[in-house]
Amino acid sequence: MKPPRAWIGAIAGGAALLVIPLVANSFWLDQIVTQALCLSLVAGSLSFLIRFGGQVSLAQVAIVGAASYALAYLGPNSSGLGPHWSLAAAIPAALLAAVLVATLIGMLAARTRGIYCLMITLAIGVTFFYLARQNYSIFGGFRGIAGIRRPEIAGLSLAGSVPFYALCATVAVLAYGAIRQLGRTPLGVALTALATNPDRVEAAGYDIRYLRILAFALSGVMAGSAGILLAWFHGRISPGAVDVSSIIQILVIAVLGGMGSLPGALLGAVLYLLLENFAIDLIGAERFNSLIGGVFLVVMVASPDGLLGLSKRSALLRNALPLGPAGKSPSSDRSPSQPGAAATASSANQGSEIAG
Repeated sequence: MKPPRAWIGAIAGGAALLVIPLVANSFWLDQIVTQALCLSLVAGSLSFLIRFGGQVSLAQVAIVGAASYALAYLGPNSSGLGPHWSLAAAIPAALLAAVLVATLIGMLAARTRGIYCLMITLAIGVTFFYLARQNYSIFGGFRGIAGIRRPEIAGLSLAGSVPFYALCATVAVLAYGAIRQLGRTPLGVALTALATNPDRVEAAGYDIRYLRILAFALSGVMAGSAGILLAWFHGRISPGAVDVSSIIQILVIAVLGGMGSLPGALLGAVLYLLLENFAIDLIGAERFNSLIGGVFLVVMVASPDGLLGLSKRSALLRNALPLGPAGKSPSSDRSPSQPGAAATASSANQGSEIAG
């Protein structure tokens, strides 16, 4: 049975997504909300990999870039590159390219963990950046590929702010629902166990290398979807979108919001874009990195679980405070069986925490 808080959160989130285009002007809708939805999918793919594979990858931006470049090169563009397929053919090809790149990265990183996985995936991300910048026949070199136009769906052009926001919100909601459902399947349980105790998963007879590669491939679906949306959002793709600063940006967003959580990734993206758009006017663009670094430190000191962890810490603090004249706290009223039951429930829900 789904916890009431999950239903309340889902209803509140859905209502917010419906109301936002009615109250937000084009700047807020485009530069903050829509862009945050796109970036949250990229950070969410990293969170997915952490939760369901136990791997921290710095190559997610390369997967995003693979989808963006594939869409730009194969589909219509104004740079004179590629076969100029129709979008109906270019979109699935771009998504397939992202999944293939993610699978290849997973094959290289599957036998590593910790700092070794970080270094391998960072090397892949940097290599992809230099490949894109130095190749002119496919990637367009330093200038990239421009003129990527948004499609039409059933005669409705996605060039407008509201239709494109609706598309991004729909993709984010579908990703949210798919991850929740995956966490409840035997495959999701095995992937979750892989993240916490790979030795026990291997002892149970699972091929942990195969499971890690599969986790990378599934994260590639989310990252590839984000790559297609970001290519349409900017109307172009260039090496600057896949450089080291972009890799760090996604890592910061994921950590700020709360590693391993898709709603946390959205919170982190919103905070990052708010600082990027408004704080620069106060402190200057050259000091933005110092600002985001300071905010990052403050959030990590206050809540190592990120912004999403603040509410959990507040709830724990409220439970720890004495209530009533006798100084009883809710925790003191629990029966001896409750901690065990809570731990069991926590373990059962672990696979779906990324989506809630």
